Amino acid sequence: MAYFWIKTAHLVFVMAWMGGVFYLPRILVNIAEAGNEPAVRARLVLMGRRLYRFGHMMFGLAFAFGLVLWLGYKVLPGFPTMVGPGAGWLHAKLALVVLMLAHFTVAGRWLKGVDAGRTLPSSTALRWFNELPVLLLVAIVFLVLAKPF
Repeated sequence: MAYFWIKTAHLVFVMAWMGGVFYLPRILVNIAEAGNEPAVRARLVLMGRRLYRFGHMMFGLAFAFGLVLWLGYKVLPGFPTMVGPGAGWLHAKLALVVLMLAHFTVAGRWLKGVDAGRTLPSSTALRWFNELPVLLLVAIVFLVLAKPF
């Protein structure tokens, strides 16, 4: 039963983190399109900072529960394991999660750069950047559900 509660917590925190992963680049698009309206830019930057901090907390919790799912069998007797033959999908999924985290971190760096007076990429480039996590998420969900290797 503990396994399902831990898996549930992991999924809930992953979904919360994905909200930030999807929305932070959109805030960057809005900042890029706000032009020289300081009040609008300031509000968007504040929203972005809060979202970035929230996203990091959600990722940390998702990571902690995911680690328990991955290696919990070493600590909790009778806990199911994902380690062993046929777990190549898990390594591929983790590699894609690292790419997703890198994407989120780049968005956060761009947001911090706005505070420092640096310019953002064009709104078109940011819109393309906003689509990358969708592709990564589709691949991650496929790997988790199909476990193809």
